[in-house]
Amino acid sequence: MNIRCATPEDLMNMQHCNLLCLPENYQMKYYFYHGLSWPQLSYVAEDEKGKIVGYVLAKMEDEPDEAVHGHITSLAVRRSHRRLGLAQKLMEQASRAMVECFNAQYVSLHVRKSNRAALNLYTVTLKFSISEIEPKYYADGEDAYAMKRNLTGLDLEEAIADVQSERKHICSVRGNMDSCQSNSNFEILAEEKPPQPKS
Repeated sequence: MNIRCATPEDLMNMQHCNLLCLPENYQMKYYFYHGLSWPQLSYVAEDEKGKIVGYVLAKMEDEPDEAVHGHITSLAVRRSHRRLGLAQKLMEQASRAMVECFNAQYVSLHVRKSNRAALNLYTVTLKFSISEIEPKYYADGEDAYAMKRNLTGLDLEEAIADVQSERKHICSVRGNMDSCQSNSNFEILAEEKPPQPKS
């Protein structure tokens, strides 16, 4: 398993992942906006054949009245590659890049209130805290938790080293997982609502 910085060539595959698994979808220009503005911050996880099995799309926020901080726009991992620590590794890589490249003080994200798996990852593993609830944040009317993680003084190298080692897939187990997965091939972990067109 390989985690690397996303390239412009990866953006189409990242959008394809998004369309497969997330109800909140983005136009291709939004991916290019991230890739061209903050090429250091988005990462992909690829399998031994070079197929993208997860990604994190991230950016820096431009809010002069607040401390310098980054934001996770979207994070997803293919269901056949869950429980390998990929989501945590993708998040740690993006967070480290925010600190090293932009001196970010914290990172923020939005997550659906109903997404218990993602909430466990963020609150227990990655030490995010809920800053507020945003009512009807998503297009379908569901509320979102706005969450933050303090990045000051964080030893990100140590955090990445602590991620559990990748486990090899057993063909039969992978087959069972694939056969019983839901309509989505990806685990939804974080999703920002698409930008609204300006009037």
